[in-house]
Amino acid sequence: MAAETPNPLVDIDAWEAFCDELKAAGQQIIRPEAPADELNRAEGWRYLTRLTRIALDMFMECSDRDFPSFYRPSHETAKIGADNPDNYYLRAEINGRHDYRISGTRGTVAYLGFIAIAGGYEEADGNMRSVSAIDTHSGLEVNADGSIDVILSQTPQTGNWLKITDDTVAVLVRETYLDRSTEIFADLTISRLDMGDSKPAALAGPKLKADLANTAAFVKGTATLFADWAQGFKEHPNTLPAADQEYCQKLGGDPNIYYYHGYFNLADDEALLIEADDIPQCDNWNFQLNNYWMESLEYRYVQIHVNKHTAKYRGDGGVRIVVSAKDPGCENWLDTTGHREGTMAFRWIGADRIVHPRCKVVKLADLAQLLAQ
Repeated sequence: MAAETPNPLVDIDAWEAFCDELKAAGQQIIRPEAPADELNRAEGWRYLTRLTRIALDMFMECSDRDFPSFYRPSHETAKIGADNPDNYYLRAEINGRHDYRISGTRGTVAYLGFIAIAGGYEEADGNMRSVSAIDTHSGLEVNADGSIDVILSQTPQTGNWLKITDDTVAVLVRETYLDRSTEIFADLTISRLDMGDSKPAALAGPKLKADLANTAAFVKGTATLFADWAQGFKEHPNTLPAADQEYCQKLGGDPNIYYYHGYFNLADDEALLIEADDIPQCDNWNFQLNNYWMESLEYRYVQIHVNKHTAKYRGDGGVRIVVSAKDPGCENWLDTTGHREGTMAFRWIGADRIVHPRCKVVKLADLAQLLAQ
């Protein structure tokens, strides 16, 4: 009797390839330049599980582009690439050859932005390019009842229109808070237009195999991309150089944001003093601490970031931020949460001009005198 052809839906080869690729992603955690202490290694392995959770939502659970749904691609317990603690992120997978509508309530967040995305971290070049953007900074229209509607299409539309192209694969939403305790996030849904009474197709073997492959490729690609970033930041510790803004846009960055990335490396008796003078007019600004893997530190329970609203300002309008392991008893202190080293990020959001922050390592014993000046 001739051997039966394996059913692609149950063929174990696809599952084993998926597991092998996830296993290979572990090499990013043991790179020679990465910290090898218990905390950083433990966070590294946890980071891979978090990337896997995100990727499973992206490629397995929410990948039907005819019936898209919003999911959270970065949040309190799954983080990517210096995720902003002031942001509530949403993402939906779409097909750039079709038209879609986003609708819902505006909420009260300080900044709401939509970006059409092409490419992804699972691809060979690792780019997640911004195709177009519309946001509250550039005139997003809100209805009198507080609702909003955005049309995604290749053909221009009246009202809120987000241009998409044949290679557009997703829409990314950033909702930026000044104060999470008081502001209400936008409540949004997305649907493809002209679907009629159709319903989602049953899962097919070839799609399952492709989704598994993309899930694993995303985990490996994302882990590699940001491990490369951290390695570069480590070469210039305790500084906040301006990032390559064009490159940030290729990785899904918001065109209204001016980014800085750096690396802190502090002894127990040291603090990093960060100062910015003559703060520009802006929708928001913030500074945050991340671990080596570029995950924001635990912001739900610990003060690891500061923004335009929460910061205490100097008499001249500038701001000083202090980063250290021990509480020096001063304003704008950020807790490294047991990390002697890690990454950090500063952003100007919708700023009318750019003011570069300055960094200086000081002894904790000398900090009070410096702050009094």
